Amino acid sequence: MDSPPASSRSPIAALREGLRRQMPACRHWAYLDNAAVAPLPQPAADAIGEMAAAFAEHGDTDWPALNRRAQRCRTLAADLIGADETEIALVPNTTHGLSLVAEGYPWEPGDNVVTLANEFPSNQYPWLNLVSRGVEVRRVGVDGVVVDRSRLADACDSRTRIVAVSWVGYATGFRADPAALAEVAHQAGALLCLDAIQGLGVFPMDVKAAGVDFLAADGHKWLLGPEGAGVFYIRRDLLDRLRVFGAGWHSVKAGHDFSTIEFDLRDDAARFEGGSLNLIGFAGLAASLEILSRAGLSHDRSPIADAVLDLGEYACQRLKRIGATVFSDRTPTHASGIVSFLPRDGEPAVWASRLKAAGVAVAARNGWLRASMHGYNDESDIDRLIETLKKG
Repeated sequence: MDSPPASSRSPIAALREGLRRQMPACRHWAYLDNAAVAPLPQPAADAIGEMAAAFAEHGDTDWPALNRRAQRCRTLAADLIGADETEIALVPNTTHGLSLVAEGYPWEPGDNVVTLANEFPSNQYPWLNLVSRGVEVRRVGVDGVVVDRSRLADACDSRTRIVAVSWVGYATGFRADPAALAEVAHQAGALLCLDAIQGLGVFPMDVKAAGVDFLAADGHKWLLGPEGAGVFYIRRDLLDRLRVFGAGWHSVKAGHDFSTIEFDLRDDAARFEGGSLNLIGFAGLAASLEILSRAGLSHDRSPIADAVLDLGEYACQRLKRIGATVFSDRTPTHASGIVSFLPRDGEPAVWASRLKAAGVAVAARNGWLRASMHGYNDESDIDRLIETLKKG
């Protein structure tokens, strides 16, 4: 059956169709596991292949041009979150970005970090690694799904230096308000370090308006990039607050003048990059960021979020009709691309395996099944999920 003319399709349907055409995985899967690792769009795969071929055939003889393609990622990432390019460092993953803060902050014995007890390990271990240095880690409990802002505030005191929280919970899908988190941190005289990996790529993020001090996100989830290529944001006036962790030739102004050894740090966030970058990976991430930008995602608007939340509601309605229990908070201000649920019977891990065998990709997390949908997903993916669950 032919597709309806563009003029008769809703904006959401048109957006989904445009994104879906660029996602080869849709030919094989109802891919609802973007919160783990998203499939690569074809343009990103092409960019990676072209870079790999260039290095294979010509080595680094045209390194400046190849580097420029990867550095495009910095510009796109800055535009995406409303930051300046000088505030963006290219990092291998979220853990590395968070560790730049954990290892670089000028801690004193008796200082503390406030985080949530249900954070992903990447937003716990960098802080717990500080305990041997006399830093207390206060892990605030979360009852059910909702993050209680008042409990976070109560955990802070005059020795709180960092509040480290995820924008979107990896297991529950709860989407916190970054501005509210920043207010909690700043009222205590602390700084907000935001793990943005489960929200960036779907929802708009304006770091200036929200008051975010540090932000880290790998590209392999909602940004639709490859693993090993992520971004770190640091508010420019905080550059000198952090000690450079992993200093290298790329950290200093002399840079490519390898015969000059002067520890004169760069005046931008690239000082935290240390040595050589994963140029191939960042070329792929840049291609994915361009796709998201063309789809309308920016620091202050996101048609992708509209598509994702709309499909999430469709998924929840269909799940409830077959007796599944939905755990995720679906209120408009807190809903995300993650829907955590339990089928009427059976173990989540067993269900995840059955669904995979039927061509439906989901994850089992914390005793629930987690379906995580992006802008390229459509109702046919949810229908395939539901029909497989009904078959048992």
